[in-house]
Amino acid sequence: MSKATGYSLADIATLVSLGITLREQGITALYPAEKSRYYVKVPAFSFSKLHGMDAYLSPEMKSTGEAIGYDKKLHRAMYKAMIASGMRLRSYGTVLVSVADEDKQETIPLIRRFYDMGFNIEATGLTGEYLRKTGIRTRIRRKPSEGSAEILDSIRAGYVSYVINTRAILSGVHYGDGILIRDCAAQNNAVMLTSLDTVHMLLDVLEEMTMGISTIDAV
Repeated sequence: MSKATGYSLADIATLVSLGITLREQGITALYPAEKSRYYVKVPAFSFSKLHGMDAYLSPEMKSTGEAIGYDKKLHRAMYKAMIASGMRLRSYGTVLVSVADEDKQETIPLIRRFYDMGFNIEATGLTGEYLRKTGIRTRIRRKPSEGSAEILDSIRAGYVSYVINTRAILSGVHYGDGILIRDCAAQNNAVMLTSLDTVHMLLDVLEEMTMGISTIDAV
């Protein structure tokens, strides 16, 4: 907030605690003048170094730092913050998807946007069948609970750019597969996303930075 507003809030609060009022500090406006730039703060995580911790985000504090990006455009500010936080943003590669049943409907338009940008799509069984029914070409990978390591092998191979994995909050099943997938993604530097809201913002950034392709008009 200090960077975004230009006010050193910690210094101001310290002086207030010492008895120096805001007016005495020369602060009389209710709000500072609005800046013409966007400021975005992105948390940084160290799951690859913290073995044994589930990378699924929850109310517990799991970030080990943060980065800030600013620009006149929101998507560019987000891009800068994501890069600074250590995320490897790629506009190509494979997206591996395994989402809870309650998230499948919301996931379809997001994965279609990846697909339309040229990403390959891989998914676990039920998620993959759901995507196929909507016309998205999907390679299905079996989960560890199905007696296979092929989904983990895909991540270890290095061609997976993004892993989208949400946890079943309503049914509360298949936690074991999700933990293994998330841990494998963290250990192999694949960008892991456990919130569809974050996926949506990532897509906005990728579409902003990706050059569109069209046919050459006939002369």
